[in-house]
Amino acid sequence: MKFHPQLAPRLARIAESGPDPEVFQKLAAPLGPPEEWDLKIEDRHIDGSLRVRVYRPAADAGDRPCLVWLHGGGWVEGDIDMPEAHETARGVAGRADAVVVSVDYRLCDENVHFPAPHDDVVSAYRWVRRNAPSLGVDPARIAIGGASAGGNLAAGAALRLSDEGEPPRQALLLYPVLHAPVPEPSGELAEAVAMIPAGLSLTNELMARVFTIFLGGAQVETAPAYAFPGHAGDLRGFPPTYLENDEFDTLRASGERFADQLRAAGVEVEQVTSRGVVHGHLNIIGLQAAHATLDRMAARLVNT
Repeated sequence: MKFHPQLAPRLARIAESGPDPEVFQKLAAPLGPPEEWDLKIEDRHIDGSLRVRVYRPAADAGDRPCLVWLHGGGWVEGDIDMPEAHETARGVAGRADAVVVSVDYRLCDENVHFPAPHDDVVSAYRWVRRNAPSLGVDPARIAIGGASAGGNLAAGAALRLSDEGEPPRQALLLYPVLHAPVPEPSGELAEAVAMIPAGLSLTNELMARVFTIFLGGAQVETAPAYAFPGHAGDLRGFPPTYLENDEFDTLRASGERFADQLRAAGVEVEQVTSRGVVHGHLNIIGLQAAHATLDRMAARLVNT
């Protein structure tokens, strides 16, 4: 097991520097310039105060595939300006000649908890379905996806929408968290996680804190399946899924288990491990592994 050559020097410096409250910002420092794409980008407010950002190729066309996209941040931080949102949306829209709708869902705090962000995601998906003609979207090719906590929200929304008779075309889940607590790692994953600089490791204690905020203090054992889709009793109606995990990431145990659950339910799954990277690699502008992930996501939108 080796870190990606673009990341190895940075991770070594982080390990040597010791505890640092800005460790995640240092990890996400750009490695190169943003990609250039010819897109029309527009912010809209829908269903009252919910903001979405719509990315469309500059050339007018109809019946494009669409991805409803959700950033990560542990349900408590992040926004549609962060690279995991903005650069992912730009990169997928440009590569796939697709429409991407990035959702500025409500973040959790002392007053906001599940199901608020989940409801926002379902509302955004349904808004895209209702407005598909004006957005230039093929209503039969609307996918939903997200990264980390956004992957959780995407999976939860896909499960609910499927239960309610309007399943997305597919789900694109990037290093998602789908179980609480996170499953115990395999021996191979435990060895990989031990190599991560301490400040970047998603420990059980950290995950327990964000689970508490997400659920408003409720016990994870009683959380509904729409909050943690890995706890669903029946996944047979779940849409075809692309699921990508990061090699050096505690959450890989959750993604791998969910892929197994989907296969057992008869769901088509494409499972990829992004080698050499730690959790959140889509936030690092200029990282070659992130570009490869965007290539795979775009291919799914075009071909599935």
